[in-house]
Amino acid sequence: MDKFRIMVQFLQANQESFMNGICGIMALASAQMYSSFEFTCPCLPAYNYAYGIGILIVPPIWFFLLGYVLNNNISVLTEEWKRPMGKRRKDPAVLRYMFSSMTQRALIAPVVWIAVTLMDGKSFLCAFSATSDLSEFLNETYKSLSKNDVQKLQAMIPCEDVFDGHHIISRDAAIRYIRCFSQACGWTFLMIITIVAFLVRAIRPCFTQAAFLKTKYWSHYIDTERKLFDEMCKEHAKSFAKVCIQQYFESISGEIVPQLPTPIKKGKGNKDEDGEKQKSDEEKLLGIRKEDDMNKVLWNWHTCKPPLLITKRAEDMNGHARLDTHSFSDERHTQKPMKKTAVAYYSKV
Repeated sequence: MDKFRIMVQFLQANQESFMNGICGIMALASAQMYSSFEFTCPCLPAYNYAYGIGILIVPPIWFFLLGYVLNNNISVLTEEWKRPMGKRRKDPAVLRYMFSSMTQRALIAPVVWIAVTLMDGKSFLCAFSATSDLSEFLNETYKSLSKNDVQKLQAMIPCEDVFDGHHIISRDAAIRYIRCFSQACGWTFLMIITIVAFLVRAIRPCFTQAAFLKTKYWSHYIDTERKLFDEMCKEHAKSFAKVCIQQYFESISGEIVPQLPTPIKKGKGNKDEDGEKQKSDEEKLLGIRKEDDMNKVLWNWHTCKPPLLITKRAEDMNGHARLDTHSFSDERHTQKPMKKTAVAYYSKV
């Protein structure tokens, strides 16, 4: 249990690295799923395009949504976007930064899936085999066929076991032609993604870094504040439960068994560990000892976030300290100098 708790704390402390690792694992999983996926083209003109494009688009959408689901910041972003204004304003730049960072991580697995699919070419072959212009690979006998018959014949090109038009069209040449076009689209897609990522990385330092640092800082603050508030609520709930249970058992034991005078422990330095523990639990309650008060605290935290201002107490303390130092210096200057007297001590030995 302790090892599991240490692992959870480590993951919470290194959430950004953990999310990057999750995105990398999802990217590898998408490539592995495609390699183990049994691609079965229907080989019908009315369904080839829908099946091929569906394999190319639907799994990336699923991976994209899964990237949002696995990211803990999606709940933080939603709560910050939907919460009432209260005493704390909402910064749209911070929300945009959180959304963009989550989107960048969620796009890794879909990009890998699309790139692997285009490089392999099976879905592209299934989608465009019936509608591609393959007249260069047809012999003279195709002229006697109607347009619908030619489409049906071309739609069966991805299916080797049902294709029976070898005397009309060269199947291997048509497959190589369509897969070559699919790989060209795949490399073009990778080049576009790489150029966009490079431009984002290169152009970002050209803008004001102060605004970027501000949005990054407050996005981390929102996430950290939420975690600390949850931890404080858990600690308060634990202390509240301990005190309630202890008081319950004390009341029950007082009703069942008559209270006897407990012997006083003699000895110097002996401390009551239960008393210290009870005292610490009482201190953790922070004065909130009723159910209605706790519900009010939780409700106010959501509906009316407190302002981000922690300098008032420090200013007051600094002011008092300043006054104390001034008064001390005034007393030191106004105090009359004491006369120095020499004292001699003699020993009888």
